[in-house]
Amino acid sequence: MVSEAFAMAGNAGGQAGGRPGYEGLIMLVVMFAIFYFLLIRPQQKRAKQHKQLIESLKAGDQVTTAGGIHGKVAAVQDSYVMLEIATGVKIKVSRSSVVGTEQAQ
Repeated sequence: MVSEAFAMAGNAGGQAGGRPGYEGLIMLVVMFAIFYFLLIRPQQKRAKQHKQLIESLKAGDQVTTAGGIHGKVAAVQDSYVMLEIATGVKIKVSRSSVVGTEQAQ
């Protein structure tokens, strides 16, 4: 009776299908593909769009900063932007803090 149990257990081991270990490898590849298309690729696309936005800033654009400040670009320098947030009120902000543009009114 005991010898029959050992014989049955030996056949039920990890040898199903004749290709041990490939299922785990396939699952890893599938999981990496899911992470790439759902997380990595959209983040790279967003970063590319933000870089294009920063490079295309010019005087007169209506912009919004990461801090929620809305203003009109008065001057553009290498690493910062002068925003006019009210008549005669200008502030200096980092170019990278600009997160979006608005329609001119």
